[in-house]
Amino acid sequence: MKKHVVLYKVLQPAVLALLKEHFELAEFDGLGTADRPDVAAALARAQGLIGMAGRIDAALIARAPRLEAVSTISVGYDAIDLDALNARGILLSNTPEVLTETTADTAFLLILGVARRVAELAQWLKDGNWKRPVGAEQYGVDVHGKTLGIVGMGRIGSALARRAALGFGMRVLYTARSPKPEVESGLGAQRRELDTLLRESDFVCVLAPLTAQTRHLIGAAELARMKSGAFLINAARGAIVDEHALIAALRQGRIAGAGLDVFEQEPLAPDSPLLAMPNVLALPHIGSATLETRHAMELCATRNLIDALAGRRPRYLVNQQAFAAQR
Repeated sequence: MKKHVVLYKVLQPAVLALLKEHFELAEFDGLGTADRPDVAAALARAQGLIGMAGRIDAALIARAPRLEAVSTISVGYDAIDLDALNARGILLSNTPEVLTETTADTAFLLILGVARRVAELAQWLKDGNWKRPVGAEQYGVDVHGKTLGIVGMGRIGSALARRAALGFGMRVLYTARSPKPEVESGLGAQRRELDTLLRESDFVCVLAPLTAQTRHLIGAAELARMKSGAFLINAARGAIVDEHALIAALRQGRIAGAGLDVFEQEPLAPDSPLLAMPNVLALPHIGSATLETRHAMELCATRNLIDALAGRRPRYLVNQQAFAAQR
């Protein structure tokens, strides 16, 4: 008999067909309606959950007494109560490798975009302001040869460092819990303490995971240490940057600008001051949003769930102790 799975994201047809081949599927567009009778009934039967975004907290997990596994279509799992899963021996898997290159592309897009004022000048052109050759008022700054500071040298950080060092001749600095010999020897990257990295970098790119330790890692004090001509890039999680402090720093001209793909509250409110600032390039969390990468993420998450509910260790298992407890 097929196991019961709740799907809380619209999937591409081929991946959806694979899920239906293995499971009895209840499909919803998000889990924000967990109080609805049909959602509550599906959770009560669910042995697996699979989807993207939305909070899976202890209260929701308690509504699923038969739950064995959660498969998130993402790298990050900060919106999932891992302690509540571990307490019941529920497996959590994610999709860490398949989105590395695409997200690094997005991060570098933000670097180039803020440096050359792409969004601002595209709108300036559309508004009919191009009546003579551009002058100093429209100048941007170079990226090649500058210093890039990467906060969090994981897979995506390493991919970004490769683009910066080999493609644009940038000097690369990084912070990480441990040294990364491969990026140091292969790309000439240099490990720094955060304060030093902030002082020396022309572009500071946040690519760390969101944890209790990294929440508001970049606040008013950290922004004050950056060069006045430097740019902050966040392609990780919005809450790593204190958004109120960032808005204040931008208003005061303490930094030159920001490129943001993530925000503390998503979707970003239309009246956010960030959207009114010409020196902010804001994107709607598109880091992995390409057809190819999202298909790969969905397929990876589906395979994780198939393995988990068949009693096999998923390839990308987050909580190893839960799997050991099931043995």
